[in-house]
Amino acid sequence: QVRLVESGGGLVQPGGSLRLSCAASGPSFITSAMGWFRQVPGKEREFVALINWNGGSKIYKDSVKGRFTISRDNARNTVDLQMNSLLSEDTGVYYCACDSQNGFPRSDPGDYDYWGQGTQVTVSS
Repeated sequence: QVRLVESGGGLVQPGGSLRLSCAASGPSFITSAMGWFRQVPGKEREFVALINWNGGSKIYKDSVKGRFTISRDNARNTVDLQMNSLLSEDTGVYYCACDSQNGFPRSDPGDYDYWGQGTQVTVSS
């Protein structure tokens, strides 16, 4: 069992930055792949950034490469998403997710068995 709690969302102007944090509890965290996903109304949930169990492998959605950075601290049981140069199209509800069955990241939301409650990110002037 893994419990995930996100924080750090909010309203930011285009070009600004936000840092999302996900606090995890449960013994499976340190061997699990983790991901940040985004969902907007009327669209399917999509991956934004993924990280393997030890932080050595990261995958980004093309549209966020060079702007977003995913990181994890297995000693503190946290996964962060640093978002810079934000665009209006980055707006959405961001979810932290855990794939406790696999240590290497997969992009299909259906592969993740634990989810946080989501945090709203709004990029607008």
